[in-house]
Amino acid sequence: MNALVLAAGLGTRLGPYTAHRPKALVEVSGRTMLELQLTNLRRAGFNRVAVNIHHFADMVIDYLSANGNFGMDILVSDESGHLLDTGGGIRQAFHLFGDDAPLLVHNVDIFSTTDLRALYEGHIASGADATLLTADRQTSRHLHFNDSMRLCGWSDDRSGVILSPFPDFDPSLCRPLAFQGIHVLSRNLLSVLDSVAEQSFSITGFYVDNADRLDLRAVTCNASDWVDAGKPDTLEKAAKIVHLHYE
Repeated sequence: MNALVLAAGLGTRLGPYTAHRPKALVEVSGRTMLELQLTNLRRAGFNRVAVNIHHFADMVIDYLSANGNFGMDILVSDESGHLLDTGGGIRQAFHLFGDDAPLLVHNVDIFSTTDLRALYEGHIASGADATLLTADRQTSRHLHFNDSMRLCGWSDDRSGVILSPFPDFDPSLCRPLAFQGIHVLSRNLLSVLDSVAEQSFSITGFYVDNADRLDLRAVTCNASDWVDAGKPDTLEKAAKIVHLHYE
């Protein structure tokens, strides 16, 4: 099974933690985020993993080499010349895999109790173009899904912006959910990604723009069993999940 760990962000939300190292090498409970994600993926049965790099790129390459790639087949998607954002990063990394298998995408700073193998296999069984892990949690930005759990639109409560390719889209008729930074993409989605003219683009924006032509589905998880460790005040909560699920 194939996976991509999105590690190329600048890590600005972590402040001093990323002044001299990339976010992927920030430690949670004494181990780097990258090690924790890779070993969790390996335990779930993922044997080929791409890691995208940008900020302190050489440090990540040296770290992987020094640890024998943690016993995995590791591909490196280098964005050090130009940061590609989530959509562009996924597209570039997707091209590194030479088979037709779906790709599980996992942000390096997301920690959860999600059964990644079940998510991946459930995606295959569904026949969807992409499966997004979501939760009913407090956020100002929501993805909106219909009764079949297919993506219909997006909204930002703070700005009042509502986006959808469907002209009759009504958020009040849909279920608002928060994206959890873990998703599975089918290989056929790559041709649509390749049609985007921009080098750098958001995968969330891509999903919303193409919701009328792609089968984009949500599965839900318990928000209390998930944390975005991209900020200093969430590292302690991430450590609790690591102790419960990653060790």
